Amino acid sequence: MFYRVIGLMSGTSLDGLDIAYCVFSFEKGLWSYQIPFAKTIRYTSQIKEKLLKAENTTGEQLSKIDKDFGHFLGKQVKFFIEEKKVEVDFISSHGQTIFHQPNENFTLQIGDINSIAAENGLETIGDFRRLDIALGGQGAPLVPIGDRLLFAQYPYCMNLGGFSNVSFESNGLRKAYDICPVNMVLNYLAAKEGKEYDFGGQMAKSGRVDNELLEKLNSLPYYQNQTQASLGKEWVKENIKPIIESSNLSTRDLLATYTEHISVLLSKNIGGDCLVTGGGAWNTFLIDKVREKTPFEITLPDKTTIDYKEALIFALLGVLRKRGEINVLSSVTGATKDSCSGVIVRG
Repeated sequence: MFYRVIGLMSGTSLDGLDIAYCVFSFEKGLWSYQIPFAKTIRYTSQIKEKLLKAENTTGEQLSKIDKDFGHFLGKQVKFFIEEKKVEVDFISSHGQTIFHQPNENFTLQIGDINSIAAENGLETIGDFRRLDIALGGQGAPLVPIGDRLLFAQYPYCMNLGGFSNVSFESNGLRKAYDICPVNMVLNYLAAKEGKEYDFGGQMAKSGRVDNELLEKLNSLPYYQNQTQASLGKEWVKENIKPIIESSNLSTRDLLATYTEHISVLLSKNIGGDCLVTGGGAWNTFLIDKVREKTPFEITLPDKTTIDYKEALIFALLGVLRKRGEINVLSSVTGATKDSCSGVIVRG
């Protein structure tokens, strides 16, 4: 049995929209996948600004942004399908996270799936987090089900995006949690130098680690007990940015110190050979520092898997939703039970 799915991912770092054409097959109880085509659509400054400001708009304005962004996503998928000339069974979309406050029992991802479906005439699946929140969970991370089904050969799987998260098996249960902010903070600091991001970590490499600032960052309460927990940009605003902004260090020293902070936390949370994906995997300075701090093998896969693993797994979440199978694990999110999450809009 096989499925042809478009997976959409738009992360908290707002790098752009990842579109992955994924083909899954299920034989003898095992899943396999291919990503024949994939593409990243960089956001224009206007779209990026609108998404950044969405959390501070009125309910009426947010509803319109949700709809407009959904139509934008749908149009990009339509262009992609026409360009690649592929047959698609359905679309599965993560959406753009605007609010994520699981301790207050709510989360919101925009990019209206009705609008995506309307643009393509294709069945569209989305809204994967809110059922888990309703069941008392964190609504995140969602990727670990894909780590279990598609990447079981790696004891640990780690993604370095806006935030870093880790996934692994423990006593027959999948465990996962967010470790710390990565690109969300690194890109914020790089912007102070007029850069979109710190290419290869070169600016950080030229800076100096400030031990006093490093200690403040490493001592944040969240890092002392990382089990069944997820982070949002609200946490960064309340906890990371005040520490950074109160410092008189140069931007390069801030980048050097924050990169060291990330490497300390990542290595602390790697307990076996580890697959690393996501945009942060291209930060060679960061990866080198992690390798220095852990005895385990750090594997970077092929470029497509590094860049599109999350889009791939959200496509898989859609497949599992269509099959009526569990796609969100309570052992990961802390919910009262596993769930088959996602809303389906007919094309």
